[in-house]
Amino acid sequence: MPDGSRDTQIGQIELVASGIPELDGLLNGGYVRGRTYLLQGVSGTGKSLLGQHFLRTGLDADETVVYIHGEESRQDILVNAAQLGVDIRDAEFLDIGPGTDFFAEDKSYNLVEATEVESERFTQDIKQVIEDVDPARILIDPITQLQYVEQDQYQYRKRLQSLIRFLRDRQVTTVATRTLNRESTPESTHDDFESLSDGVINLYLDEHERRIAVPKHRGLGQVDGTHGLEIHKDGMEVYPQIIPEHDNRTFDPELIPTGHDALDDLLGGGLERGTVSFISGPTGIGKSTTGAQILSGIVEHGGTALGYLFEESIDQFVHRSEALGLPISAMQAQGSLQLTETEPLVRSAEEFGQHVLNQTEEYAPDAVFIDGLSGYKISLQGDDQRLARRLHGLTRVLKNRGIAVIVTDEADRLTGIPKATSTNTSYIADNIVFLSYVEVDGELDRAIGVIKKRLGDFDNRFHRFSIVSGEGMVIEGPFDNVRGIMQGTSASRTQDGHNQTTDQP
Repeated sequence: MPDGSRDTQIGQIELVASGIPELDGLLNGGYVRGRTYLLQGVSGTGKSLLGQHFLRTGLDADETVVYIHGEESRQDILVNAAQLGVDIRDAEFLDIGPGTDFFAEDKSYNLVEATEVESERFTQDIKQVIEDVDPARILIDPITQLQYVEQDQYQYRKRLQSLIRFLRDRQVTTVATRTLNRESTPESTHDDFESLSDGVINLYLDEHERRIAVPKHRGLGQVDGTHGLEIHKDGMEVYPQIIPEHDNRTFDPELIPTGHDALDDLLGGGLERGTVSFISGPTGIGKSTTGAQILSGIVEHGGTALGYLFEESIDQFVHRSEALGLPISAMQAQGSLQLTETEPLVRSAEEFGQHVLNQTEEYAPDAVFIDGLSGYKISLQGDDQRLARRLHGLTRVLKNRGIAVIVTDEADRLTGIPKATSTNTSYIADNIVFLSYVEVDGELDRAIGVIKKRLGDFDNRFHRFSIVSGEGMVIEGPFDNVRGIMQGTSASRTQDGHNQTTDQP
């Protein structure tokens, strides 16, 4: 075929909305008119609902749509869909499942006769409704209803090929569902319909989360990887992975003062725009307080900030901060600080990331505060590699927008610095501020130090600090006569220059 003819055919591809805009993005534009798609996953992943969104979008476009069903009755389908905000009452329905009379009838066929009878009935019924209604879209839920009535896999494949060609000739866009058993995965299960389909969408479900992936899309390609999926009272939503665009932006390392003179001195003047800063340390050391101190200072200097709380309520965060003299409520009231309480068990990392990006577009903040990383990790079911990838994608987009990102991270031991971060995400950080407990001469002190800063100079000494009611964070002088803080064993330097151990963990 000449190249020009091929280009003309490609140019004639007509895209069809799936009903989920974000899924259209994963499909590089949507379904293709006249092609056939397979939705597969275990029971409860949302296959039928995704197909129903597809039909509803067709109805909204004044198209005729057909719902071919074999497991649920029309009434049950309408009720269940309506509960999730999907109205498909105007669709044409074809029930290819057994009626109630099948259970009561006292008839028997031999195996070959039964399959021949049922297969021909299904074929004629489907052909008849398509010719009578002339639909633009069809949902077959499930396609395995056809497989059950064929004599063998060879006949099933022939029937599928014939059906797909018939639908394609009439330019009917078809979505079919297939249910996998709990022991199977989309990757380990493959049948004829999967290879014959123009596109495959895999839905996943475990005890923690739902996910979606598009491993195949003929002609247009797809966005690879797995993505967040949620079913809400208003239907289904897809949250794609956040993939930063590497545009030709000009990096402007403008310093943003924290509003705390001693902390600014430690940081060499403050935090730069377009950088990621980790505040790391053991439980109870003051990470959230340090973050609140920085947010307060940024706002007091005329900036704006967004804060996302994974580990405490907004009321508790505000109460603690104001007890330390930080006017968080007033900042909220004037609109310069927006706080969001986030429950990781009901919001995936992708959904959270999209929410953050939407808010940064709305408010154009100077800084984003994520408190804390352990709660963010819960939404990823403890997968450190996925945590790093998702956090990298989100923070890179925020950095590209010139936003300073501040993240709190809990260390797994009370003293010393075993790792820069708890989840091997230190490569993401441009700045790392570490807080630690130090026992010196029998007293427990708090220490704060900057152990990483990519841009500019900083004070590389650990300083004493305390958290004082009405004053907030008070940073005192450095531990000039103490060594070994980072190893968890502090020692005082005597006048003769020798080290004297004061703490042995």
